[in-house]
Amino acid sequence: MVQQGQIDHLLQETGQIMPPAALAEQAYLQDHAAAYQDSMDNPEEFWAEVANELEWFKPWDKVFQWDYPTFQWFVGAKCNITHNALDRHVSNGNKNKAAFIWLGENGEERVYTYGRLSQSVNRFANGLRSLGVKKGDRVVVYMPLSPEGAIAMLACARIGAVHSVVYAGFSVGSLKDRILDAQAKVVITADVGYRRGNEVDLKGICDQAVSDMDLVEHVVVWSRKGAPENPTPKDVDFEQLMADSSIHCPAEEMDSEDPLYILYTSGTTGKPKGVLHVHGGYMVGTYYHFKNFWDVKHNDVFWCMSDIGWVVGHSYIVYAPLVAGATTVFREGAVDYPHPGVFYETVEKYGVNVIFTAPTALRMLMRYGEEYALKYDLTSLRFLTCAGEPLNPEALKWTYEFICGNGKWGHIVDNWWQTETGGPCLATTATMPVKPGRVGKPLPGALMDIVDREGQPITEPDKGGLLVIKRPFPHFYRTVFGDPERYDRDWNTIPGVYLTGDVALRDADGYYMVVGRADDVLNVAGHRIGSAEVESALVSHAAVAEAAVIGKPDDIRGEIIKGFVTLRVGQDPSDEMIDALKLHVRNELGPIAVPAELEFMPVLPKTRSGKIMRRLLKANELGLDPGDITTLEE
Repeated sequence: MVQQGQIDHLLQETGQIMPPAALAEQAYLQDHAAAYQDSMDNPEEFWAEVANELEWFKPWDKVFQWDYPTFQWFVGAKCNITHNALDRHVSNGNKNKAAFIWLGENGEERVYTYGRLSQSVNRFANGLRSLGVKKGDRVVVYMPLSPEGAIAMLACARIGAVHSVVYAGFSVGSLKDRILDAQAKVVITADVGYRRGNEVDLKGICDQAVSDMDLVEHVVVWSRKGAPENPTPKDVDFEQLMADSSIHCPAEEMDSEDPLYILYTSGTTGKPKGVLHVHGGYMVGTYYHFKNFWDVKHNDVFWCMSDIGWVVGHSYIVYAPLVAGATTVFREGAVDYPHPGVFYETVEKYGVNVIFTAPTALRMLMRYGEEYALKYDLTSLRFLTCAGEPLNPEALKWTYEFICGNGKWGHIVDNWWQTETGGPCLATTATMPVKPGRVGKPLPGALMDIVDREGQPITEPDKGGLLVIKRPFPHFYRTVFGDPERYDRDWNTIPGVYLTGDVALRDADGYYMVVGRADDVLNVAGHRIGSAEVESALVSHAAVAEAAVIGKPDDIRGEIIKGFVTLRVGQDPSDEMIDALKLHVRNELGPIAVPAELEFMPVLPKTRSGKIMRRLLKANELGLDPGDITTLEE
């Protein structure tokens, strides 16, 4: 019986999936337990050793200084992340190695070697300087997922400007709010972006956002369709700016703690939170995990299925892969467009070895069925990693069977992190057994715990509580831009720890299961149930592709559960299907978790980063204001 005030572990997944021997034997991180313990016992020595794999203009005087809740890493050191991302590889013989392989939704392909990318970044960096951008200035990047978007980010970092990427397609209001909060003097945009064959009018949105803004001096426009029809006096042509600029631009010497970028997270209410990351620690931490968790080798092809508008795209499309000298594929557009097999086609064509994707993408592939997976040669795929939402066991098992060949060539693991952490904190590494429904264990550097609302550790296995971080690692965010009090609240709501806002469980083997946001907990007749648990039970039914659940007020039980379900191709909604799904949840979780109502939907509302918008479902159901829905996928 679930005790009141607790979140019991209702998922009864048993069994493990062992990593393929070939994967485990060649993994960089052979002994996770030993590396983790070293990072806990000797954190300064541990991270200094990682930092010494990179190049610094001046070494640090002190590795770590913590004046709670603020902290610094590599104190006194001088560096620039783009020196390690570009110059280091150009000078060590990898100038002609592919850095980026970019794919357009229409089949367009462009390859940037490290040498070509370095020249392009230098040209654009000099172009920004010609517009008066200098060290410390903020620049908003409102660009589609493209080499030009990545070049804009890197060029800002090159000269010490602080970029703030706003996801392409956010509304006029969202873009305007972020420009104002960052006090940006330049905005970089494109005429259009593309998704599912449709154009997104980025320039039109940008023009409306900056129309009455004196602080924005220039709008740099990448024109994909030819010369713009109605340029404004502030417009500067992206390509012309590049053409007029030199290929030589020495990297600005930055303090290790100088800001690299601001990335706004959109909460359910209130002002977006400007998470600030810095050059030195962010470079070291994200590089370490790219090498040791993602296990990317020198000759590998890595595909990150995110967007530069999200932290995943910052860390694992643009920065860490380049610092590590990797070859990265990224693709503009939807994973199932122009046809449901394009994911598999990309793996086969480019010989992709390692993938970083989201559970939503895997559930979409699962919805179309295994026939597409079986048409293509996927044997290059060694390691598939997943984050963004809890990875439900059914999607994991389906992916393992049909995309990873039941472990004959590939493997799939989960990981958990946030915009604030910059890189992964919890994960199952290449040498660890996979436990379906559990994300894994803390990675080196991440001192994690689960506590109650008074901050007391929860030591009993499989009892839910609040997920917290007890000590900052190098790639942890430094502050909320312009709002240090908000940063302080994250560390002082429960004094002594950083409150992630997520609910988690930990089993007897030390594996964590992240249930979802603390505000996504359902309270049915005094029993607290994680929405992700009910959703996972629904998706484990063979007919279901995706599911979301919300709580609805009820006079007797406090709340009842309503589920929204998308069926797999070939399955039809019916009363019999509703009865079958309710029975299935009863068998999986028990009667307390059975949805009182079920509704079938062709698609579930999602953010553009792939997260289901339960808040919108609840608002529509109850006739409430949904709040900020600018992240909604069209």
